[in-house]
Amino acid sequence: EVDPSLQALESRQEEILKRLYELKSAVDGLSKMIQTPDADFDVTNIIQTDEFSPLTKNGADLDLMLGKDYGALKDVVINANPSLPPLSLLVIHSLLCERYKILSAVHTHSSVKSVPENLLKCFGEQTKKQPRHEYQLGFTLIWKDVPKPQMKFSIQTMCPIEGEGNIARFLFSLFGQKYNAVTSTLIDSWVDTAIFQLKEGSSKERGAVLRSMNAALGKSSWLVGNELTVADVVAWCALRQTGTANTAPANVQKWMKSCENLAPFSSVMKLLK
Repeated sequence: EVDPSLQALESRQEEILKRLYELKSAVDGLSKMIQTPDADFDVTNIIQTDEFSPLTKNGADLDLMLGKDYGALKDVVINANPSLPPLSLLVIHSLLCERYKILSAVHTHSSVKSVPENLLKCFGEQTKKQPRHEYQLGFTLIWKDVPKPQMKFSIQTMCPIEGEGNIARFLFSLFGQKYNAVTSTLIDSWVDTAIFQLKEGSSKERGAVLRSMNAALGKSSWLVGNELTVADVVAWCALRQTGTANTAPANVQKWMKSCENLAPFSSVMKLLK
């Protein structure tokens, strides 16, 4: 006959072993989820799997992205304050001109008394004037006394877009580039950081952002992935506009020169002089 106390002891041992096994499984699961040293590397790998296409490559179809509007040119109309020009939108305009036939125009609203000559000519001179229907996109900039940039588009159901960062995102999407969720989130994060901390933040916030940028640019040539994105455009413009470019750390300085080697950035540099 088996001793009852021995049976009880064996049952307790089995229960303890079962709990230990469950605990080991839980720890093994956590160790796979939490890989702190490789966290950044994992995200970088995800970003690098994105299919980036050169911005100047033809192929994106505006009708697919914006909808077909028969008999009318698609028009982007932007109101902006000349006291704080939205430089990123000027850079993106130049990039778009490399891809599409754009009918560009600059006007001054009655709410503004005077606009510097360089801002009135920020789109340069259109040497070849063609019939309106031969252009793919209309791009009109109106210097107006507004608190923040505002954009209206010709699609009837579309609400006006406000804020330089949001307009920049919309315009950059016209290149037709596709990003995965991680890349899109990082790009959006850098755009917001550039607007709210670099451009509008305190000196302490700017210093923190510059350190973060320096770390990110130590791993790749651009802020997100291996190609220029809207994050680079908005961040570069914020640094130039706030006058913090000259005090930026080494990786940021190198990145800024890479941006300025591209024609759309160098043309905006002339506006800053």
